[in-house]
Amino acid sequence: MRKGYRLLLAGFILGICLCGLSLDVQATSRNEYLDSLNAGVSQIVDPTGKAANEDAIRELTEVSEANGGQKETDLVMANVQVAMNVRAEADGESEKVGLLYKDCGGRILERKDGWTRLRSGDLVGWASDDYLLFGEDAEELANDVGNLIVQIETDTLCVRKDPESEAEAVGFIPRDEELEIIEVLDEDWISVDYEGETGYVSAEYVDIDFHIDEGETLIAIQKREEEERKAKLTANRGAVVVGGDDTRLLAALIYCEAGIETYNGKLAVGAVVMNRVRSAAYPNTISGVIFASGQFTPALNGKVARVYGGDIPESCWEAARAAINGETNVGDATHFRRAGNHDGLLIDRQVFW
Repeated sequence: MRKGYRLLLAGFILGICLCGLSLDVQATSRNEYLDSLNAGVSQIVDPTGKAANEDAIRELTEVSEANGGQKETDLVMANVQVAMNVRAEADGESEKVGLLYKDCGGRILERKDGWTRLRSGDLVGWASDDYLLFGEDAEELANDVGNLIVQIETDTLCVRKDPESEAEAVGFIPRDEELEIIEVLDEDWISVDYEGETGYVSAEYVDIDFHIDEGETLIAIQKREEEERKAKLTANRGAVVVGGDDTRLLAALIYCEAGIETYNGKLAVGAVVMNRVRSAAYPNTISGVIFASGQFTPALNGKVARVYGGDIPESCWEAARAAINGETNVGDATHFRRAGNHDGLLIDRQVFW
């Protein structure tokens, strides 16, 4: 997006989006659209030219006596390299309620004693003014890091190869998804970034908004980290080429070590064996891992060999095949034992680490 065009749009739209207002572009041509921006806040709030809603205008600005009665934006931006704490009260020892990251912004709710109470997405709390930008400094950073987006206002939006209603469709976007704007072409078409390529969407079915990254509450952070932990535990480790005898051997060990456990418990045992096969610290074959000295008791006392020569339950076969194909529910764990005094991931009655 060209810098001048981006700054022009951002300067007028920024306050509106932070106050929770949606900007619906109604201009009849690209020039009229740009003219409406130059006309000022009242024309954006009410592009038909009628009197703007005074309450909405007051929401956008506040009069500061210390600033000679001039209107100030209620925009605030984080001025940090990584992240800053947002607290429940205006006190450095107060409970932390979330984080505001580099290039994130929000709306000022209250200011006192070197602290600012702000709202950034779902995050509401107090942040030290030492790590915040206000006024023109905040607007300048927002213009730099924010971006114009289209919000989908129909059940499914077609992204086309060219700005024509009969042009080839390159994708379909569901309601409430967002796409970054490249350019507003005219009253009918907007070019957008679609999977790294330029696509075109009908302006009739979208709203235009200005987006700045938001902070995270502690609850959201904990939920995200838990999801990331689960994703890491279950990320496919990559298939290993083995013969049918090795698959049977692994199924036999799984039966011996987790025959009465759930499928998750069986897969976990199989994954531990395959993690060892992939590790330079262990033999690089299933048989080498299973029969290594002092490792798996059922292999050493002959139970695995007896099970290998008999009927093995299908659930053990299934877990063995899945583990060989890279599936895991224990991440890169290489050990397990009956639950007791060892920390780790508990699955059924065994702990994995």
